[in-house]
Amino acid sequence: MSTAHAAHVAGLSIALGDTPLLVDATLTLVPGRIHAVTGPSGAGKTTLLRALVGALPPGARVAAGSVDVLGHDVLALPAERLRALRRHRLAFVGQDPGSGLNPRMRVGRLIAETAPDMRRAGVPDLLRAVRLPGDERLERRRPAGLSGGQQRRVALARALARRPDILLLDEPTAGLDPALRDDIADLLRDLAVREGIAVAFTSHDPDFVARCADDTLALKPASGAAAAPTTALTVVDGGLPRSADGTGPVLEVAALGASTGSGRTRRVVLADLDLDLLPGTLTGIVGPSGCGKTTLVRTLAGLHPRDTGTAVLGGLPLASSYRRRTRDQRRRIQLVPQNPLGALNPAQTVGSTLTRPLRLHFGLPAARCGERVEELLTAVGLPAGFATRYPHELSGGQRQRVSVARALAAEPDVLLCDEVTSALDGATAAGIMELLAGLRTRRGLAVVLVSHDLVLVADHADGVLTLGGPAGATLAKRL
Repeated sequence: MSTAHAAHVAGLSIALGDTPLLVDATLTLVPGRIHAVTGPSGAGKTTLLRALVGALPPGARVAAGSVDVLGHDVLALPAERLRALRRHRLAFVGQDPGSGLNPRMRVGRLIAETAPDMRRAGVPDLLRAVRLPGDERLERRRPAGLSGGQQRRVALARALARRPDILLLDEPTAGLDPALRDDIADLLRDLAVREGIAVAFTSHDPDFVARCADDTLALKPASGAAAAPTTALTVVDGGLPRSADGTGPVLEVAALGASTGSGRTRRVVLADLDLDLLPGTLTGIVGPSGCGKTTLVRTLAGLHPRDTGTAVLGGLPLASSYRRRTRDQRRRIQLVPQNPLGALNPAQTVGSTLTRPLRLHFGLPAARCGERVEELLTAVGLPAGFATRYPHELSGGQRQRVSVARALAAEPDVLLCDEVTSALDGATAAGIMELLAGLRTRRGLAVVLVSHDLVLVADHADGVLTLGGPAGATLAKRL
């Protein structure tokens, strides 16, 4: 490469209307080096990476500064030349990689289609490089048959198949267990040095940053960025506080079995699992990527079929599919998914998203819905003004908090949280856990927390379900 740097961002500020998304960011990407971008949720980390590929959020504008990528002003390039640059020299893996994988295509085809020569893509080698088995069985799966961590690594393999000059990764270790995080760190270090790739990634994980990065840019909060969540949240249905003392399980699961895929790709991920969720408790779900954690919470929510076993909610049988459950049963079990971008309707504002469960389950009048939306946003640490925003106008962490607020709007008895803190900074994650602790105490909320953050689980869980161990699933009192 003829230039000393692969990309240079100078004094970049980006705004959406009067709202700043990124303030005075300066970053230089050098071939063979890894650059970390850190900062609180909403500071503009994702916006900075999107600027490097010339893809600002709809309606956003450059208020100041410049972006030079491989000798081009990517924000001023004609559309055809920008597409060619992205196709051949840039690679970007977003925060919700599963949303970018064609659900109808198999893994082998997904990876090969981005390679310069599809016939010589080396799919098995790429899969092994991202610590996935390079066998035909995995190549034949579709995205729906993969865990969140596996989808993330397939997306990374797609990016590597392109052999880019610049590799941009938005929260590349979210949803990965510690061993895989270390593997990805070693892989990025090897790629940067051996291939001379300029790598930049965003992260809330200080251990990963310390292990992986040569340079770190710490972004400051944009003006109007959300504060840490507050525990103040009122109860819509007027129910009396419930205590976990002397009560039976709110949800009882016995001999649960579930599988993914079909035919040759069918794989049993859960077998003969028993689980009781008590009011007011938090149950941690841990285990390596691909062991069935997400399948478990989706099965409990009625979004994934169970092959065997029974479930009882409040003393009444619970159908396998949410379509066969009563409206009240659907209200009482709420899921906060791992990738909120794919779960939030892009055509609806945050306010509309939060209003729907309030009207559906409680029949609140419009005026009370507006007040309740403000309460929910405040509870998860977002300004009331975010009610008018659309999902694409939010950071990954902000979308995650909207997803939490939507689940809480239904006043559930069971809250299923799939990696809800992985895209949040430490202070915001602690605030979300404090909010859930308050709801557990006041309302007897039973929480299931899927997480690879063992410290977080150890600090908050009353019981821990470990999946994928040598002896199968086991329940421990404490980590």
